[in-house]
Amino acid sequence: MEQETLKFIAEHRNDDVRTLALQAARYPGVDMREAVTQIEGWQHASTKLPEWAAVEGIVYPPRISMEQCSSSATALYKASLMKGDTFADLTGGFGIDCSYISRNFSKGHYIERNENLCSVAAHNFALLGLGHIEIINGNSEQVLPTLPPCDWIFLDPARRDGAGKKVVALADCEPDVAALREQLLQKARRVMVKCSPMLDITAACRQLGCVSEVHTVAVNNECKELLFILDSEAAGAIRVCCVNIVNGSAQTFAFPMDDAPEAGYAPEVGAYLYEPNAAIQKAGCPSSLATSYGVQKLHRNSNLYTSDALAAQFPGRTFKVTGVAGFSKNELKMLLGDLKRANLTVRNFPDTVQQLRKRLKLSEGGDVYLFATTLADGRKVLVRCEKG
Repeated sequence: MEQETLKFIAEHRNDDVRTLALQAARYPGVDMREAVTQIEGWQHASTKLPEWAAVEGIVYPPRISMEQCSSSATALYKASLMKGDTFADLTGGFGIDCSYISRNFSKGHYIERNENLCSVAAHNFALLGLGHIEIINGNSEQVLPTLPPCDWIFLDPARRDGAGKKVVALADCEPDVAALREQLLQKARRVMVKCSPMLDITAACRQLGCVSEVHTVAVNNECKELLFILDSEAAGAIRVCCVNIVNGSAQTFAFPMDDAPEAGYAPEVGAYLYEPNAAIQKAGCPSSLATSYGVQKLHRNSNLYTSDALAAQFPGRTFKVTGVAGFSKNELKMLLGDLKRANLTVRNFPDTVQQLRKRLKLSEGGDVYLFATTLADGRKVLVRCEKG
């Protein structure tokens, strides 16, 4: 980039990019399209990738690549699971995952079919001191047979079709990991596949085969990605690890996928109500969760738990129950009184939040939490709570 463009980027780094894009005529010496791309990229990185944003000279790709790339939190988590001598990232992209994972290896291979992204990665890796990563511009399916054996292979298949629409199913992503499984496991004993959090875990395990671990990864209680670890020597039950990353600290809960179903359900709502974090809810809320924390599930499909004694360190939100009622007019009046505002959640309940909010004439917010759910005996109830 020309010096005038670089100077403009530095001076307007915190400005609104939409406003800047409309002011191109005022700055004839500035490549405004490139400037806006870099400013917008840095603004994304300042919250999503603060370590990169702190390095002067980092080049950012267009918005779609920034939106699709991992955050530093999720990249660090993936890196914590992988170590060895050599690894290959077959879907390099912007290079976030590759850059973090490579720090646990002596040699890395970054493979990317987009030539421009390869140039960006080479430039950025140099600034980050990652000279041990080899940049390979090519299609992963064509490059794979030529790679030397690796300890680990990483893939984040593209989840958009030719028209740019989002896809979820493994077979619709590129490359098709299930079709490449044998080749992948011939090159590396272990393979990590990053997938959409919308993917059905059980179906994906059947399609992929040789899965030894599944990781459901949430950040600030929002499920961000699923990680499937393929192992050429996988045997026995698949280990499921649920992790919720909050302020750099990870809360984890692990269990075998063939965990037995719940032995029983709570007959009534107890003194405390628990809502598992998003990572656990994605994994299916196993019976071992109830056993580990001394709680009972309200209903097979509710994903809500209860107990009379406080379950310390429960992996999710904890609430103190202040009242429970059915949905008759009198019961609701007794429970709600003159309440005008509340935080409303529905779990295993026929109405949506919007429908129920309108029915109860409640606006959003306040310190009261209401859960509309179904108990094990089929009763529909409204549980009033406060933060535990």
